[in-house]
This record gives sequence, C-alpha cells and structure tokens, in this order.
Amino acid sequence: MGFRHLVSSMKHWKFLLVILALCSSKLALAQSVDPADAQRLEQQGKLAEAAQAWRAITRQNPNDAAAFASLGAVLSKQQKYAEAASVYRQALAFDPKLPGVQLNLGLAEFKQGHFNEAIAPLKAALASQPSSTQSRTLLGISCYGAKKFAEAVKYLAPVAKADPDNTELHQTLAQSCLSAKQYDCALEEFRHILQKAPDSAAAHILMGEALDGVHRTPEAITEFEAAAKISPREPNVYFGLGYLHWKSNQYDEAVREFQNQLSIDPGNAQALAYLGDIEMRKNNPEKALSYLHQAVQARNDLRIAYIDMGAVLVRQKQYKEAIAPLKRALELDPTQPDAHYRLGRIYQAIGNRAAAQQEFKKVQQLHQNADEDFASKMAASPTK
Repeated sequence: MGFRHLVSSMKHWKFLLVILALCSSKLALAQSVDPADAQRLEQQGKLAEAAQAWRAITRQNPNDAAAFASLGAVLSKQQKYAEAASVYRQALAFDPKLPGVQLNLGLAEFKQGHFNEAIAPLKAALASQPSSTQSRTLLGISCYGAKKFAEAVKYLAPVAKADPDNTELHQTLAQSCLSAKQYDCALEEFRHILQKAPDSAAAHILMGEALDGVHRTPEAITEFEAAAKISPREPNVYFGLGYLHWKSNQYDEAVREFQNQLSIDPGNAQALAYLGDIEMRKNNPEKALSYLHQAVQARNDLRIAYIDMGAVLVRQKQYKEAIAPLKRALELDPTQPDAHYRLGRIYQAIGNRAAAQQEFKKVQQLHQNADEDFASKMAASPTK
C-alpha cells in the first residue's frame, strides 16, 4: 500500500469517526430529554415542541404509559384528535387503569363526532369515578348522538335533575325520552322547558309529539297551534298540524294546514304525499296522482306515496303500472302486509295465479308472525 493511499484511508476513517461521534451525540441528546422539559414547553404554549419532546420520551421509553398519555393531551390541545385517540389507546395498552386516560380518549372520539367509539371509554371513566358529572354528561350525549336513546335517558336524567337551569341539557334529555318512546319522561321534560322558555316554538312542537305519543292528539294539536302562532315559519310546524288533523280524520283542516306548509315550502314531499292520500280518500284519482307524483319526485322514501299511487292505479285498472310503486313500497318496509295484499290482487286480476298465491301467502305469514309476537309477549308476562 502506498503512502498516499494510506493517508487517504486514514482520512476516510477519521471522517467516519466524526460521523459516528455526531450520531452518538445526537443519540445522547435524544436520550437526555427530560419529562420536566416537555411539561415546561407545554406550559409555555409551545405545543409543537412539547409534542416533539414527548415523542422522543416515548421512543426512549417505549412502555411509558404516562408519556403516551401526556403526548395525547398535547395532541388534543392541538386539536389533532385522531392522533390523540391513537396515542391514548397505546397508553391504555400499557396501563389500563392510568387515571384520566379513558375520559380523555372518550373526549377525543367525541370531538371527532365518533359517538359510538366514545361510549366504551366514557363508560370506563364513569365506572372508575361514578361522581364525575363530566363523564356522565359526555356519555349521555354520546349515546344520544349514537341513537341509543334509552341509554341516553339513563345517563342524562340525573345530570339534568341536578342542573334545572340548563335548558339545552333538558332539551337533549327530552328528545331522548321522546325517541325512546318514554312519553311520560318526555312530557315532564317539555313542561320543564316550557316553564323556562314559554315562547319556544320548538319546545311546543316536541311537547305536541309527546302528547300524540300517549294518544292525547287534541292536546297535541293545541301545542302545534301555539308553535305556529309563536313562529309561523318554524320548519314543518304546519305539516305537523296537518298530520295530526289527518290522523283524527279531520281532512278539511288537514288540507288547510298542508297547503299552509306548501305556501312556505313548495317542495315539502310529506305535505304533498298526504294531500295525495286525502284526494284518494275523497275519490279524486287525478288530483291524488298529481300530488303523489310530485311527492315521489321530491323524495323517493315516502312509503305512503307509493302505496297510495298503487291503490289509485288499481282502481283505474292500470294493473301493470301499479306493480312498480307497490314493489317500491315493499322495498321501503317489507314487514307490512298491505303491499303484498295489493300485489296479490293485481296478479289475480291479470291471471297470474302463482304470483298471486305467493303474495297472499306472504300476507298470511306476516299476520301469523304478528300474532306469534303478541302471543310470546303474553306468555312472557308474569301470572298472578
């Protein structure tokens, strides 16, 4: 080996040693991050730097649950809720009982609108601290957001009772009671809300829905009339009034209210559908079909419109034209026997006996299932 080549090789090794020294110093620097430094950065509002510091700490201590929890808290402050939730789960994997982490995880999911995902950690948080109003309230609202209304009532009721002036909380509880068909609870809550805010059109409407749920339809009509008087342009207030009159077989009054709804919302599909139903009942097939066609053009999920359209077309002996709307009604709710029955009559009229028998058999099965369901409920009832 020549002298020049030897010098060159020595320089090469020196260069490598310098690189290794630098890497070692950087590694040592990374390992020297102290949790107190990360906490100080967080207190100073330097959240990006604090997150970087906590990440370094988790790298040097991969099983440090508290460090992951602290990193999650900083990410939450940065509104990086998806990352925070992931980090909180890592913390819980190392220490499932680490204080406050289940609540923070539930809150991170809640802030993303992931109500189903928020429920489990919030239940865990409440179990570990049953007196926590925050956990109970968040859990109740998450259940409401996840459409688990009976559970929402269970969690929100004690919180609302302890905070009588929180109208928004009582409103959520009242709507949960109504959606869970716990009408007594709903009525109690709406009365409370109306005492606090007698000029709330929305509260009068919901009170009306609760009254109708316990078959007090005349009183429900009064509540809807009060809502319409307070706020004539309240969404669907006239449709609600019209529906209650329709349900009470007060068709002239129903037509008036449905027309009122259309005057402020010309494309209201439900008002159009029920106007079509009334015209069908009054034996005005052309007017009925006009309303029903408008209704299904506006919305394709209104079962009453398709059932009525099929019925009108059958009366006009347009049997083949009646099949499509009735089949659409079946798609929307296959558990109702009326569409099967009407289809059976059509197939019978056009000479398709096999198809008719199939539809009538389905009608019989659905009625039988309904009878069996009732019988099973009776059998499950305790005897005295």
